[in-house]
Amino acid sequence: MKKMTSTEIRNMWYQFFESKGHKKLASAPLVPVNDDSLLWINAGVTPLKKYFDGSEVPDNRRIVNVQKCIRTNDIENVGVTTRHQTFFEMMGNFSIGDYFKDEAIAFAYELLTSQEWFDIPKDKLYVTIYSEDEEAYQRWLELGMPVDHIIRLEGNFWEIGEGPCGPDSEIFYDRGEKYDPNKDAFIKFTKDQEQDRYIEIWNNVFSQFNSKEGLARKDYQELPSKNIDTGAGLERWACIFQEVDSNFDTDLFAPIIQKIEEISGVLYNGETSFKIIADHIRAIVNALSDGAMFENVGRGYVLRRLLRRSVRMGKKLDVNEPFMYKLVETVVKVMGESYPDLVTHKERVEKLVQEEELLFHNTLAAGEKRLLELMNESSTKIISGKDVFKLYDTYGFPYELTLEYLEEKGFNTSKEEFDTYMEEQKRLAKQSRKQETVMNTQNEALLNFKESSTFSYFTYTQKGKIIGLFDQEKQVEQIVQEGYVILDKTCFYAESGGQVGDTGMIISKTLKARVLDVIKAPNGQHLHKIKVLDGIVKIGEEVKCTVDEIRRHKIQVNHSCVHLIQHALRHIISDSIQQAGSKVDENSLRFDFSYTGKISEEQIVEVETFINQLVTQNMDVQTEIMSIEEAKKTGAIALFNEKYSDQVRVVTIGDSKELCGGTHIQNTSEIEKLAIVSIESKGSNVYRIEAVANETVENALIEAIKSYNDEQIKLLMKARGILSNAKSEGINLDFNIQLNNKEPMSYQDIIAEKTKLEQTQEAVKNLEKSYHQKRQEKALSNLEIYETQIEVIHNQKVLLMKLENQDTNLLKEIMDALLNKMQNGFIFFANKRGHNVNFLARSNIKISADKVVKMAASKSLGNGGGSSTFAQGGGKTDEFLDEILAEIKGLL
Repeated sequence: MKKMTSTEIRNMWYQFFESKGHKKLASAPLVPVNDDSLLWINAGVTPLKKYFDGSEVPDNRRIVNVQKCIRTNDIENVGVTTRHQTFFEMMGNFSIGDYFKDEAIAFAYELLTSQEWFDIPKDKLYVTIYSEDEEAYQRWLELGMPVDHIIRLEGNFWEIGEGPCGPDSEIFYDRGEKYDPNKDAFIKFTKDQEQDRYIEIWNNVFSQFNSKEGLARKDYQELPSKNIDTGAGLERWACIFQEVDSNFDTDLFAPIIQKIEEISGVLYNGETSFKIIADHIRAIVNALSDGAMFENVGRGYVLRRLLRRSVRMGKKLDVNEPFMYKLVETVVKVMGESYPDLVTHKERVEKLVQEEELLFHNTLAAGEKRLLELMNESSTKIISGKDVFKLYDTYGFPYELTLEYLEEKGFNTSKEEFDTYMEEQKRLAKQSRKQETVMNTQNEALLNFKESSTFSYFTYTQKGKIIGLFDQEKQVEQIVQEGYVILDKTCFYAESGGQVGDTGMIISKTLKARVLDVIKAPNGQHLHKIKVLDGIVKIGEEVKCTVDEIRRHKIQVNHSCVHLIQHALRHIISDSIQQAGSKVDENSLRFDFSYTGKISEEQIVEVETFINQLVTQNMDVQTEIMSIEEAKKTGAIALFNEKYSDQVRVVTIGDSKELCGGTHIQNTSEIEKLAIVSIESKGSNVYRIEAVANETVENALIEAIKSYNDEQIKLLMKARGILSNAKSEGINLDFNIQLNNKEPMSYQDIIAEKTKLEQTQEAVKNLEKSYHQKRQEKALSNLEIYETQIEVIHNQKVLLMKLENQDTNLLKEIMDALLNKMQNGFIFFANKRGHNVNFLARSNIKISADKVVKMAASKSLGNGGGSSTFAQGGGKTDEFLDEILAEIKGLL
């Protein structure tokens, strides 16, 4: 048996299944995409649900992956057992309506036991199967699994409510007598009880039935498309192939534990604290890298709980300062080769972890002090659920963390009471989300709020004071979760003029809140929608505003590009063009305009080229405040139907002058490149241009031409098939269209790809037509192979033939040509395709083609029909062809 690193195990898993025709899929992010039903990706099959439920068909029905997963349902077991983790990697192979049980079991046995692959001694493997699954039992026996290594268990049946379900077969590895001190492990194993000797390493689920409430399993209907879903935990495999006692001793954890030793000065000797910290930091780093954040609810709450639990474990190792962020680099070193995104996001993740630790350390002392007060005040050794909820709500103490403190001191609390308060908070939050649209500029509390607030254009940070707090429809004194804030001074831009609002952070010594959006209140103040991450937001508090600078700059680039697009359109097409709307965010820009004429693709290419020439001139972007009349005299363009105040802001970029209240770049050199990705008519003489700039250009252009490219690939594959068939039949065809592999650089390339697709469509259509014509000519010029088989029965010419994989339409042509030569007669073809068979009959004598085909199809478990002169049909088996031909001969 080989000794392997975790990276080698991953790679060999991929290599084996790729050799069996599986498509390698990279791990999906831990944060589910377009699936609100889950906090985390928690199984290898989870990102593939769209394939298993039939909503989408994969381009390859065989898939292999190694999926990052998080499960926190048994977090209390982490560090206690040798095998429980919150974060783990699940290796899986999947078949969506392709191979099934026989192949899946064979693949598993080959991968595990073959010397070419993992080379596990066969006597070390045991399997469990569903008690009624004879197919799996026989398959394991055929492959060489000893009878006494196959265990039948009633519980080996995967079923969750109504829908797809089926038996499963779990594979176990025997770790030896060392892990069986009481000599009872096998008995426990056969009873599906916990023990340490026989360790599950792989589960194969055979999804073949449709479960239905009220039916016994034996009465479940079989699924029309059977699937395979398997899972093998990488950490357990590493434990086996590295011959260590627990997952925490593998190369996935050992470097992290060594780093904890270095930080704490304590040598590891199996202590639970080390294991918890090592496990939790892996989950935290991977989750943050995949887009999760520390928050008070949802998955953010889970991460916060993991970090704060780890900080408590650090205190047990006498680590009383932030240290978790120092472990990030080690996690990245361990996993970065397999997951390059960890390397990319390392510095950001380190910063997030460090900030979260600092926040927790600042509130930890106050929270611990309050908890000690509550325990000292209690005469019953019970702290109320309400007080525990307040600790969570005010100090950020997760319930589980408080419970650990209490249990250490012999105290308890009411989980039911805590849950009641938590559910009420969730209900209010949900109600707030549902009533989000109510919090608009017609809100009475906002209408009556008239304190002044100023916005600073040219800074990303600003100190300000909280002067207004709003929750749903009322003004409040504090916010504990979500709400709206008005500051006396802010650098957050509020959504207007088509530009989205800023995002970022509002922080102080006692609070941390994320700014999710900014809109304008009815009296002009900037209204910040926030989510509280720590502390309580209170009126009068001095805070520091920090705009997401990277996002803001991308928005500014796109906004300045909108101005340049309008200028270019008016310069190249017509100065009658008027803006009809726009949308600018950090990812792209959209510009709507009115124009009564037609616009050609060539003109749009010219517009794009003109803009990219302008930006190389390194022009400063100037902003001036002037009266509306002065602005009009300068030639500044105003938005049609827009109402302006007496004083307006004019933005000048070269010859472009517009009235605009948005944020912009300082110099056109900040625009590296602009690319138009589409133009469409919206009706009523309104057009829409969509474009991107800078680092988003390449991916946007690739995405824009993808549909053209994908369609062209399909056509070229079709052409390849035609050419291959033609070559095998000795038919020469000309076809010289090739895929364009040029990297897209501009809108010109999108037009070129569209034109190339049209040319390919026409070329493939002509190729197909030419192929069929030449096949027909060749076949009809070579009828001798059929004529030599003609018999004469009772003075009637008869042709009965078995053929294989012939074109049905071509056979019809051949039948007509032969019958013309025969003048009178009967022709019957049985055309085999695998085990299926097609029947064709042609007659101009008394015997009916229809009756003959119906008889043949019926005997072949199929059907067919037609007229007395021509009929066709099909059968599902070719087993009775000789009998059918003999019966037709008898009829004749």
